[in-house]
Amino acid sequence: MQELNDILILIDSYIGSSGWFPYVLLGTGLFFTIYLKFPQIRYFGFAVKVVKGKFDKSDDEGDTSHFQALATALSGTVGTGNIAGVALAIHIGGPAALFWMLATAAVGMCTKFVEVTLSHKYREKTEDGTMAGGPMYFMKNKMNMKWLAAAFAVATVLSSFGTGSLPQINSISTTLYSTFGIDLMVTGAVLSVLLGLVIIGGIKRIAAVTEKLVPSMALIYFIGAFAVIFYNYDQIIPSFTSIFADLFSGSSATGGFLGASVAFAFNKGVGRGLFSNEAGQGSAPIAHASAKGHEPVSEGMVAILEPFIDTIVICTITGMVLLSSGVWNEKMENQFDYADLTILEQVNASDQDEEGQQILYKHISGKETLPSFDGTLEVKDGKAINPVTFIHARSLAENVMIYKDGEPFTGETEIESGYPTDITVSFRGKSLIHSAPLTAEAFGRGFFGEYGKYIVSLGILLFAFSTAISWSYYGDRAMTFLFGSRSVVYYRIVYVIGFFVASFTDTTIIWSLAGIAIAVMTLPNLFGLVYLHKDMKQTVNEFWDGFKKEYPDEKTPE
Repeated sequence: MQELNDILILIDSYIGSSGWFPYVLLGTGLFFTIYLKFPQIRYFGFAVKVVKGKFDKSDDEGDTSHFQALATALSGTVGTGNIAGVALAIHIGGPAALFWMLATAAVGMCTKFVEVTLSHKYREKTEDGTMAGGPMYFMKNKMNMKWLAAAFAVATVLSSFGTGSLPQINSISTTLYSTFGIDLMVTGAVLSVLLGLVIIGGIKRIAAVTEKLVPSMALIYFIGAFAVIFYNYDQIIPSFTSIFADLFSGSSATGGFLGASVAFAFNKGVGRGLFSNEAGQGSAPIAHASAKGHEPVSEGMVAILEPFIDTIVICTITGMVLLSSGVWNEKMENQFDYADLTILEQVNASDQDEEGQQILYKHISGKETLPSFDGTLEVKDGKAINPVTFIHARSLAENVMIYKDGEPFTGETEIESGYPTDITVSFRGKSLIHSAPLTAEAFGRGFFGEYGKYIVSLGILLFAFSTAISWSYYGDRAMTFLFGSRSVVYYRIVYVIGFFVASFTDTTIIWSLAGIAIAVMTLPNLFGLVYLHKDMKQTVNEFWDGFKKEYPDEKTPE
């Protein structure tokens, strides 16, 4: 398992986690922000009017309303990225990572506007009478690059698993297990059946479900979040300040957190920001292409609201919960994930003094690695006899106990280059935690006490399940583009099976796979957007010319 994760991390290091990827993503958004004169600000109020249906016409072609398209796209983006992704970003990059998530969303609002407008403009009606659109259609119909369109569609299918199916059910099952003790496979089996029942009905059933799910799940989540923030009211200002305090110096070590560089915070913040709102990935345009409308620009404006709601609002609230509650740098009792665990030769360093923090930070950041333990680990009554040091979740683990079959282990177990080889042996102790379990812990530090964790469990269930529903539609539109409508049924079967299997697969590997899938889908889309920049500007200008003639008394934000 660790070898597989190492391979995925290596692949991702050349694309999504590479130094150049965030610059390409943010650069595209900044280019269009300036080129189109800040549409995410100027058109924001107008977008709200469009969502309300003020300019709808009875003869508009499409399968869903503007609100349903927005709800479907939001249900695809509001998921584990908002709950687990924020926690992972802060866990790795410190509070400053949250700033870069917000910066990604600010320019992402413009990127969404562009990609949705172009996708809606060049959409097609399929053989079964439904609308189909997305970046693959403007690549084919306008750019005349069928090969690029096919590559994007293949990446979309892969990303539907890496973004929509696998990490979503994994977060649901692990959260329900840690909160209620529900077996991972039971959760996976029940939700897989429900998923199959929803997606078999296509976009109209998906839209009908998501337009009810999205407002409900947001309300529940906000109540729980503000119960924590206001309970820790004295930490609101320090927490907010910490987001900006280490922006250009890197986050310093504090508690069990060993520190993070500026580059690390930037890279992880941008990466988690993209995972959260998917701006530039090309996924949301597929949902918006189904919306009823005669003007693609108006649907593009609706998409401006997505990153704002998804990241600037929801992720900021999650971040404030994590920071104000203080759980992000606190070691807690937990069972160690193998992919997060390394066993070293004994290190004479403490995370409570600056010298020790520097030694340990250099190791976890890869600057100066410490020698790994390699050989037979002797264990008696659950405790290691050999002089070793355990590093788990980027922190120095304490009070480590070793178990087998649920009982303290006595015997020998083999360790190869710092990694356990016997998966029947488990390790528990105090260390930092991340992803959904960290957010759940934070929600337990408010007015609702331990019951607050149930809100996260319910939020993860609703957020992540709705994301899986929406991504199944993105995948089936890509399959329709590649192989026709008849291929969709086979895709849905594999999608549901993958959803079930991921419910009991290691969390870290799921995140690594998701990172690769996102990058592989994003790059062709960003190329297409820049390639069609003149087409985009002309489309916007033509929209406002026509709008002024049709609604002469309506004030325009042009």
